[in-house]
Amino acid sequence: MQSLEAGTAAIPTRTSLYLTLAAFADEVIGTLARLIAYVGTLALFAILALAALGQLPELRDGEPALKPGWSTADRSHPAFVLSRINSSEKTASYTILRHPEGGRKDVMRWTSAADQPLAELEIYREGGEFDVARPVAMDLAVQMGLGAGTPLEQAGLIETKFGPVALFRPIGTDKGTPACLGYLKRNEEPGLQISGFSCQGDTMPARRAAIACTLNRLTQLASGNEPKLAELFARAELKRRACDPAGSPDWLLGAANAQLRGAL
Repeated sequence: MQSLEAGTAAIPTRTSLYLTLAAFADEVIGTLARLIAYVGTLALFAILALAALGQLPELRDGEPALKPGWSTADRSHPAFVLSRINSSEKTASYTILRHPEGGRKDVMRWTSAADQPLAELEIYREGGEFDVARPVAMDLAVQMGLGAGTPLEQAGLIETKFGPVALFRPIGTDKGTPACLGYLKRNEEPGLQISGFSCQGDTMPARRAAIACTLNRLTQLASGNEPKLAELFARAELKRRACDPAGSPDWLLGAANAQLRGAL
């Protein structure tokens, strides 16, 4: 009789144990399911992120790419030279820059004994990169060692073998104070731009004369298979003038100067 009672009492105990184990198993399975779902979500986000990164190059293709700019052409040969006034004259530094769209710049620079910029002459053969809408004063101010936003005013004209050349100086320069003068001459056909600056001379007439003398001494060495450029320099050579360090009245076109005042 006791044996039956003991067996009957053991049944609830086994049932309770089974229920506890079943609940534990359910909890473990639920936890694993949530963990798998969590890991799966992370994997999905990772896949989406990789897919987005894979599309970035295609998105960038629609944006304007940075165009290659000017670079030094070390293997190119000088195309221009200044005829020397005397044998003791120092040779200027000569740099050649090229642009992928066809432009070329031949730049001559002179410095003082203290290694300060004294003068610069740039012959720019225009290519596809030339921007007609770009203000000429911006590049000229940079050439003169000023900020791109520095305002310039026209300071008259000088007559050279290339024809009249416009002069420029920073706005606010006192009339009695000789400032470095910038200059610019542009030719449409062939597309050519001659520009630069000069700080040579103690007076404004002397500095005008120095620029005129520099341009009159400019000679072409090679046209680079550009017959129109060769013709331009050949015609200009027929108008070459001798250099006069003191300046000459006919180099300064007084009537034109009166009309050229104002900011550029």
